[in-house]
Order: sequence, then C-alpha cells, then structure tokens
Amino acid sequence: MRLKLRSHFLLAATLLFAVAACTPTIDTRGYVPDEDLIGQIKTGLDDRAAVSRVLGSPSSVATFSDETWYYISRRTEQFAFFDAKVLDQSVLAVDFDERGFVSAIRRYKLEGGRIIGPVTRETPTLGRELG
Repeated sequence: MRLKLRSHFLLAATLLFAVAACTPTIDTRGYVPDEDLIGQIKTGLDDRAAVSRVLGSPSSVATFSDETWYYISRRTEQFAFFDAKVLDQSVLAVDFDERGFVSAIRRYKLEGGRIIGPVTRETPTLGRELG
C-alpha cells in the first residue's frame, strides 16, 4: 500500500512539473504612454523638453536626424523552447519641426507592421585561398 501511495505521489509530481513547464511566459518590453499623457501634448505648442517631461525618454530616435522620437512597446508569449509569438505591439511616433516643436503624433499597431528579413548575402573576403 505504501509503495502504491509513493508511486501515485511521484506520478502526480511529474505531471505537475510537466504542466508547469508548458505554461506560457508572457514578456512585456518597452513603454508607450497612456492616452491621458499623449493628450497633454499639443501640436505646435510643445517642444522636445515638454514632451520629455510629460512622456519620458523615447525608446528610440530617428536614424538620420532627431526629428522623430519613438515610444515602442511589445508583448510576447513563449511556450517552452518554441519561438516567441508577438501578442501586441504599439509604436507612438512624435515628429518635431525644424524649430523643435511637435508637428505630428502618429500611432502604429501590430497590424500596421511589416516583417523585414535580414540580408542573407555574404561579402566575399580575399586572401583565404590556399595556393
């Protein structure tokens, strides 16, 4: 009887660990301000300092100039060792004019995104051939 009870306990513990291993991991990264904070930003009136004070530091800045600030957030779900699946993604873009004042506020969601694949070409290197 005692051996049977011990084997049932071991089986239950194994099943519990197996189920726990299959629960998804939800990961949230980045920051997009809520609508109340975004509503405080006025186009043509607020400058970079005001935006930084209200919304905080941006997640990223435009590559070739600092005319656009991006606030980016992404929520993913991952089961065990499988690739993560994107559940939600939000991007808030704040554009500035040449004087440094807000000229536009744009919002993007997951549906508006595109997957961009990396370039698979390799640059040939010389000098490695045996002669």
